[in-house]
Amino acid sequence: MTATVPTAATTTMQAAVQRRYGGPEHMHLETVEAPRPGPGEVLLEVRAAGVDRGVWHLMTGRPLVIRVLGFGLRRPRQPIAGEDVAGVVIGIGAGVTRFSLGDEVMGAAKGSYAPRAVAAEGKLVLKPASLSFEQAAVLPVSGVTALRAVERARITEGQRVLVLGASGGVGSSIVQLAAAAGAHVTGVASAAKADLVRALGASEVIDYRAEDVTSHDLEFDAILDVGGLTPLRRLRKVLSPTGTLVIVGGEGGDALTGGVGRQLGATVVSLFTRQTLTSFVAVTSAEQLESLAARIAAGDVSPALTRTYPLAEAGTALADLAAGRIAGKAAIVVER
Repeated sequence: MTATVPTAATTTMQAAVQRRYGGPEHMHLETVEAPRPGPGEVLLEVRAAGVDRGVWHLMTGRPLVIRVLGFGLRRPRQPIAGEDVAGVVIGIGAGVTRFSLGDEVMGAAKGSYAPRAVAAEGKLVLKPASLSFEQAAVLPVSGVTALRAVERARITEGQRVLVLGASGGVGSSIVQLAAAAGAHVTGVASAAKADLVRALGASEVIDYRAEDVTSHDLEFDAILDVGGLTPLRRLRKVLSPTGTLVIVGGEGGDALTGGVGRQLGATVVSLFTRQTLTSFVAVTSAEQLESLAARIAAGDVSPALTRTYPLAEAGTALADLAAGRIAGKAAIVVER
């Protein structure tokens, strides 16, 4: 079935667009053609969109490998920014069976920093009724990544768990999920964000600007490194002889591959030690989003939303994210 979408006021729209790679100064509101759903897709009236590192990387075109992977060699292939989304279904493409007009959903879309966006049916789930659109918009990518990281670390009750980057978008969800599993969580974050990390469930918080956690006489059963900047040899010093290190994301590294080299190096080292050093690639799928929604319903995780920005300030939001001025998560709010 294909739903008919009224053409009035939907032919064009104002979206956060960037026509070249670079900093947030290249992102601005521009009048563009409004999208329409194709087969297997739905059209969303966007209510809010998430701000995360993935959007920052696509804006800057760094590391350079992402350009080769199909995101555009010289300029962004998708000029409208944004991926995380929460909104209302207003159009249905051929073959869509899971959603109806008027459904409130969350997930991943193509160019969510806009009043309307198209999303594949398999990248959306119904929005939990307990969440506002702003809260739901910040969870899909970060929440799924955190869920996969905790599963990969095989965290169980009573374990000592270290989370580096505990105050960020992914880290804030990891802290909650690890605490929900009954682990004793130590979070690494700036002093300014320590209260947030404690409120999320961390038993201890270490200020990375004041002290190096790897210099302590500590031992952790699992380390989840979201920051990606601490050398492996130092992390292994505080990891138990049979513990697990999970590298989450690809921050740091060189301009070409970013943190991928560090992840590959960890995999090789893991072959020669009883410690498990691993990483993964998270995929925002309906299956993973349903698992996340179940954990939300169980009270194991909730969005650490601390700031919102209007659509016109999307570039400012990304600049604040990169500068470390956002604790937890931030959302772009799209006015109707």
